[in-house]
Amino acid sequence: MADPIKTRLYVDSPLADGQSVGLDHERAHFLRHVLRLDRGDSVAVFNGRDGEWRAAIDGFGKGWCSLTVAEQRRGQDTTPDLWLLFAPLKKGRIDFVAEKATEMGVSRLWPVFTRRTDPNRVNLDRLRANAVEAAEQCERLGVPEMGDPLPLDRVLAGWPAERRLYLCAEAGMARPFAEVLRDAPGASGPAALLVGPEGGFDQSELDELVKLPFVVPVGLGPRILRADTAVVAALACWQSLAGDWTAGGSDRRPPFRAPAHSPPGQPSAD
Repeated sequence: MADPIKTRLYVDSPLADGQSVGLDHERAHFLRHVLRLDRGDSVAVFNGRDGEWRAAIDGFGKGWCSLTVAEQRRGQDTTPDLWLLFAPLKKGRIDFVAEKATEMGVSRLWPVFTRRTDPNRVNLDRLRANAVEAAEQCERLGVPEMGDPLPLDRVLAGWPAERRLYLCAEAGMARPFAEVLRDAPGASGPAALLVGPEGGFDQSELDELVKLPFVVPVGLGPRILRADTAVVAALACWQSLAGDWTAGGSDRRPPFRAPAHSPPGQPSAD
């Protein structure tokens, strides 16, 4: 089993045996002054293409750190082909969306502006930074792509016909999401979730959406969920029925073994 390394870093550089990787000031400061690591210590690095590798710290300088890639710990895996389209939320809540969607395996994060969206700007650098941090912490081997923030109608105008878009509708005629996924052939194919803003979609917007052949309205239960809660609920439902939660255990951890229990009145064998 791979040696335990607690620190994981996402990098843009190619990764291969003997490859040198340079880190910027922020990462160098984090390793040296926050984690108190030194020359010769190991970290894990990944770039979304070449798997995860162990790298040793060569040294620190003023505003930099260099690593040498030593050995591969895990080969590159694949993530479900699942996009998340969401109306931007206020600062703390959009950070939450980026973090949780990354942890739950989304392949693309795509902010879209609906008729009731507030705010009307997105800091993509901040969104990506939150996604990178979440990928580092959850042992994911890649970071979601970032779609350019656009009005929803522009996004839908160029929509790929083979990608089913699940509209998380807070009202109207929408079947329960779990029921839709169980009944739909090819539910594990290219998919996307659309979650609206606080206050919901405009009714005229919903009327237009349900006319599109690739849109499937789905319900998330009898209660009105906040937008960030709806994101987590929808992702959990899709992953458990059509995504990689159906693939069994992870090869990153030893298999779980239930403790042996002795019959009543008998001492344990331990």
